[in-house]
Amino acid sequence: MENELRSLWSRHLKLNWKFGLFLVFLVCIPRFVLVLKANQTGNYSLIGLVMFISALVPFVLLNKKGQKQAGIRKTNKFQFLVYAIITGLVFSLLLHFLGKGIYGNSFENWYQYIGKSYNIPENISAENKKIMFLIMAGTGMIFSPVGEELFFRGIVHSSFAKSLGHKKASIIDSLAFAATHISHFGIVFINSKWDFYLVPAIIWVLSMFLVSLLFFQMKRLTNSIWGAVLCHSGFNLGMIYCIFYLL
Repeated sequence: MENELRSLWSRHLKLNWKFGLFLVFLVCIPRFVLVLKANQTGNYSLIGLVMFISALVPFVLLNKKGQKQAGIRKTNKFQFLVYAIITGLVFSLLLHFLGKGIYGNSFENWYQYIGKSYNIPENISAENKKIMFLIMAGTGMIFSPVGEELFFRGIVHSSFAKSLGHKKASIIDSLAFAATHISHFGIVFINSKWDFYLVPAIIWVLSMFLVSLLFFQMKRLTNSIWGAVLCHSGFNLGMIYCIFYLL
């Protein structure tokens, strides 16, 4: 049977659960460390590079057949693309109200902690705040959705699905996605020291797991990875809006 990997890699590797697990460790562990380091230093420049590399992985490793099986293809189900954006946006707003209702404006509120990395000036004018929001929303809707979805819902999912089927693969790639996001919130750097917010972290990780399953469903409905990307973009748009205007 034809290998989904490019000939350069197919001589020694096979697309299966072992390969998927290898990719998760190869990409997610360095990313986890880099995000924690960025939270400490305030320098997030390398995170963009991680997203760029994550987006490249399927194209470097998979041949045309493998890319298509991973969902990297066009779709004509445009109504579901709109639905994907709206669904992601709604989920992010619900997550905001959950965090706000339980933890208020404390750093135990995930959006409050993530928002501190945006460095929004306290006395910023409405016009400058709008400009800053548009810039942050634009980058947030492109880099991480494309990088993470091509990686997690793309090649990682495809690797596990090859051995275990799509249902189990969606659970595994969602668990990997959720665990990776503990570096974004859960393990926190506050007042020059590290801390771990156990209960808020559990809620956050569970939320990331559920939204990851939602991204996969949008991929399935659109028969394309771009359904997952747009749902992720909608989620990020909602999160950034909440950070700028609802906290």
